[in-house]
Amino acid sequence: MKTKKTVWIPAMIAVAVAALLVLYYYYMSSVSGGGPGPRPPEGGVGNVPAGQMGRPPGGGRHGGNGEIFKTLGTISVFVGAAAFSWFWFKKKLRSPSMLVRKGGKLLHAMHKLLGWATLILVAVHGVYFLVTKLQDSKTYTGLACFAILLAIAGYGFFINKVRNKWMRTVHRSLGLLWVPVLLLHAGSSVIMAVIASIAVGVLVWMLEKMAGKTPKPVPGDR
Repeated sequence: MKTKKTVWIPAMIAVAVAALLVLYYYYMSSVSGGGPGPRPPEGGVGNVPAGQMGRPPGGGRHGGNGEIFKTLGTISVFVGAAAFSWFWFKKKLRSPSMLVRKGGKLLHAMHKLLGWATLILVAVHGVYFLVTKLQDSKTYTGLACFAILLAIAGYGFFINKVRNKWMRTVHRSLGLLWVPVLLLHAGSSVIMAVIASIAVGVLVWMLEKMAGKTPKPVPGDR
């Protein structure tokens, strides 16, 4: 198996692109005067044009569709967390706990599928908002997330094709790095997904402890 560290280069490029996009996000937010995060609409109720009263911000042009595509983005966060949860089972396929073994086998079988589902959901979510809200500064953090996710998917695809010991390390490192960038973009839903993933890890640990304390049958006992 090869040990060349050149396999890190695509990951470093993706991270550099993401970092530039995040910096540009902060720059655009400072220029617009509101700083990072959502800003209240300019003007008060008295500045709302006639016929716009009672409509959601933006004139309601993307109301229903916007919520659908926003929900797809939220779902992608939890699907990604489910894919990452395979990490807790990676070395537990021979666990003393039957539940851990079965859970590990299930996540092992679904890991790639969950990863591709995350990429597709994020792409659909992102394309919609690129078209409808290109000027929104959050677009840049979204693109930063997508740059890293694309690299994660790429390494995941080539793990079994490029025989290099660093491939899995890069894949996992990008997965961890994706979290703070995603947190900047999506906020509370990411916190909930991270907590859920950690809870899975704690549950695996508890199940193994419980299985380890179960008395083993003594040979010859009936």
